[in-house]
Amino acid sequence: MVCKTKLVQKFVNLGSQIGDERPISQVRFAPNNEILATGSWSGTVKLWNVPACTPIRTLRGHEDRVGGVAWHPQATLTQEKGLVNLASGAGEGNVNLWSLESESPISVMKGHQDRVCRVAFHPSGNYVASASFDTTWRLWDVNTSQELLLQEGHSKEVYCVDFQIDGALAASGGLDAIGRVWDLRTGRTAMVLDGHVQSIFSIGFSPNGYQIATGAGDDTIRIWDMRSLKSLYTIPAHLSNVSDVRFFYANDLFFKFVTPPPPNDIDMDGADADKSNDTPPRDTAATLLEEWKYRSGLFFASAGYDGLVKLWSADDWQLLRTLSTDAGKVMSVDISSDGSLIASGTYNRNFQLFAPEDV
Repeated sequence: MVCKTKLVQKFVNLGSQIGDERPISQVRFAPNNEILATGSWSGTVKLWNVPACTPIRTLRGHEDRVGGVAWHPQATLTQEKGLVNLASGAGEGNVNLWSLESESPISVMKGHQDRVCRVAFHPSGNYVASASFDTTWRLWDVNTSQELLLQEGHSKEVYCVDFQIDGALAASGGLDAIGRVWDLRTGRTAMVLDGHVQSIFSIGFSPNGYQIATGAGDDTIRIWDMRSLKSLYTIPAHLSNVSDVRFFYANDLFFKFVTPPPPNDIDMDGADADKSNDTPPRDTAATLLEEWKYRSGLFFASAGYDGLVKLWSADDWQLLRTLSTDAGKVMSVDISSDGSLIASGTYNRNFQLFAPEDV
């Protein structure tokens, strides 16, 4: 707890970048943490180098405001650039699949009868879910671009969707103020998240697989536990709409811990000189150990229409850090999988980057 609190409390604003001509609806880091995707009400998805904030490419293919963007789990890592690396959903009702080699979509998946808001990749990378104002969320096959599942159950528009880390469950949140957890094998509701009094705008599974956070128009975040099938905690999070909640998902690729040498190791006649680069000095090893402890599920971030990004402990749900964006409404937030960057997207067309002060 001490380690996590110390690291999270070091985050400061690195700067702001004009991202588009219209509000930035969503920001998401690529799995390699070197690219940020931004979706905008202008209908474009843009890719940016981070932390430099230099543009890479503008993806054009939507006819209306982009509501959601999501990276393939292996995009920028093992997934080939010419294959599907990114998905987006927009106001015309389409879900587009993108490679990293073209400004045009690989595939356009049509079926929704109204605006598509958030989209999410299944952990396998084989499926994409989309939440829509047509009161359904749908599951799509990435390889065939075919609709696999049309899921009804919400009485109003469905705004957000997310997958559990092992891929067995999905969760959706709607403007009916209800969240639902779905068993993908049966299509049945596994849990109803009933407690918010206004629309749910964001939903996210914790990396532990059994806790869920929802952010809503009642300015609160609720934490739900699938083991007890009830709400564990209500956080009075923002002064206005909670637009996004994102747990920290650490990728172990970026958290390699090397055991330090014993303190009284003696170099005999330089015999171990060739090994000196294999193990870090003890002070460096201590830092690596600290970073290793700073991994999945220890904290999460929220975005609010009060212009703030907030970082919360996932142990006791207490506030760890408040970050100002100097913007009226924060539409989205994300955390890089190495824990070194946080991004936010705002209504005033900008996106911001935050990093620990000593980075």
